[in-house]
Amino acid sequence: MPLVPLDLVVAEAALPRDIRSFLHEADQRIERFRHDSPLFAFVPSDFARAYSVLRALAEADLAPGNLFCEWGSGFGVVACLAAMLGFDAHGIEIEGELVDAARQLAEDFGVFVEFIHGSFIPRGGDVCTATNKDFAWLNTEGGSAYEEMGLDPDDFDLIFAYPWPDEEWVIHDLFERYGRVGSVLMTHHASGDFLLQRKIARRSGGMKRA
Repeated sequence: MPLVPLDLVVAEAALPRDIRSFLHEADQRIERFRHDSPLFAFVPSDFARAYSVLRALAEADLAPGNLFCEWGSGFGVVACLAAMLGFDAHGIEIEGELVDAARQLAEDFGVFVEFIHGSFIPRGGDVCTATNKDFAWLNTEGGSAYEEMGLDPDDFDLIFAYPWPDEEWVIHDLFERYGRVGSVLMTHHASGDFLLQRKIARRSGGMKRA
């Protein structure tokens, strides 16, 4: 099995003041956005818990490096939190309105994150999503975002995603195929749980560099 779970103790601690202020503003903007521009495929993660998990992961030095990518970055909150913790953060989002909102949020708080408008599914990755064409976040028509970033999926040390419950297997399949050995996949689930998994072996069918 290419992926193995990582055990991580996440301490319950008060959020730093700057993080609380950031999350308060992000929550307000998200509520306004959802009211004015409802999008079927946009559901916010548990941002406070995501920060705690990211902080514990960084303190435990579980990722092999600091290159972070959020697949389906939405409003960009988790990617911003990763950047605040010292990660070199990137976000990929198929909805242009959300990309604009994420860029504005990051700029307003002085957080550097590269947000790319496009698909996080790499070229050739349609094999993982062939039966799920109706989901907006699985749309690959906008082209792969990795070319614009100048990076490949296997360059990242930590990838985060919050998939729909019946699409979790797609994220795992993509990570197994295209993530690099040693990298970590962090996922949030409808149950409220966050799961950390490390890729420990290569799987056939992954991305090959030219």
